[in-house]
Amino acid sequence: MEEAFDEIYAGKYLAEPRRVLHLTSEGHVLKGYPYGLNEIAVLKRDSSSMITIRAYINDELLCSYQADGLIVATPTGSTGYSLSVGGPILVPQSGTISLTPVAPHSLNVRPIVIRDDWEITLDVESRSHNFLVAVDGRSETCREGTKLTIRRADYFVRIVKRCHHSFFNTLREKMMWGADSRS
Repeated sequence: MEEAFDEIYAGKYLAEPRRVLHLTSEGHVLKGYPYGLNEIAVLKRDSSSMITIRAYINDELLCSYQADGLIVATPTGSTGYSLSVGGPILVPQSGTISLTPVAPHSLNVRPIVIRDDWEITLDVESRSHNFLVAVDGRSETCREGTKLTIRRADYFVRIVKRCHHSFFNTLREKMMWGADSRS
């Protein structure tokens, strides 16, 4: 760790740009910060029943998800919550985002990767007449009928990383890709 700080102090680092998601809504004023570096998740509020999420991409219906929720993840967030529910890993500079259902009712519903400059609109129905929306883990309750719009923010953030570290090397180390688990 000390070695990493020494490199940063010496100016031996990269500042890698990362995209951010922006959440807006009709009919509901979001109290929290509407920008997410990792993901925006729409989730059922209670434990009794799933929700129906109609997802539109650039105003065209993609799918009606019957699930416990839906995660819209950036490449930065793709190795967190989204990955834990079966979502894909996105390469940081890929210019993409993923939509991953949480415990979908149908086995035919799968994650999808789309361009990050496309607009996503979500319309949610719930038996409890409300649902949760979480932006990087900060959640609040929304009423049924609240239309959510997710788009790429007008800015990006820079992540400081060491010069000799690569995304794929990190994946191999943290995910133990290629490691022989028989020993």
